[in-house]
Amino acid sequence: MYLEARDLHVAYDCVMALRGVSVALDRGEIVTLIGANGAGKTSILRAITALKPLESGSILFDGEPIDRLSTVEIVARGIVMAPEGRHVFPLMTVKDNLMMGAFLRKDRAGIAESLDMVLALFPRLRERIAQTAGTMSGGEQQMLVIGRGLMAKPRLLLLDEPSLGVAPIFVQEIARAIVDINREEKVSIILVEQNSRMALKISHRAYVLVTGKIVLEGNSSAIRRDERVRHAYLGGNVE
Repeated sequence: MYLEARDLHVAYDCVMALRGVSVALDRGEIVTLIGANGAGKTSILRAITALKPLESGSILFDGEPIDRLSTVEIVARGIVMAPEGRHVFPLMTVKDNLMMGAFLRKDRAGIAESLDMVLALFPRLRERIAQTAGTMSGGEQQMLVIGRGLMAKPRLLLLDEPSLGVAPIFVQEIARAIVDINREEKVSIILVEQNSRMALKISHRAYVLVTGKIVLEGNSSAIRRDERVRHAYLGGNVE
């Protein structure tokens, strides 16, 4: 497996957010994590990126342990997270926001290629390249956050709630972009997403979390047909 997170335990003060969670992702996969608010989805991403220390457990990436590395070292290994909440630099231009994603890179030609790729993936960002990020719509800001993550040239991209609070027209664009990033740019992806219907349509495999534990895992298309998932997360149908 490309990424293996084994028996993760994570606590916030005295509250256990993850209780023995294990997830894995193979190279080239999109794996989605679904569940209600507070289920532990974001905690998994924060553990992988060292933003939240582990109480216990281990994490391997490409066969090497990373659970004792710093966040900067993990980014340097090629693991990048686009966080929830559209955290842009509001007074900086779209271009400057994107360039911030390449702060660890030294390859000028490669950075220019990545910028062209991001602007081709998100044409709205090209149209607004000189606009300050804080004046854009929520959906455009979310595209910018994903684009900034891509500027780091990730091998594994962690997406935390990319459709949260975004208008439906932008949700479709973001879903298309996620598929293109995976298929065309050969980037593996872990997707945390409240829009379970969308997440299960575009992912290869899925984990369902309830209060810090995994209760179901498997092929995304099979999980979409599972009666428990249909009624809990998909409104009773799988259209």
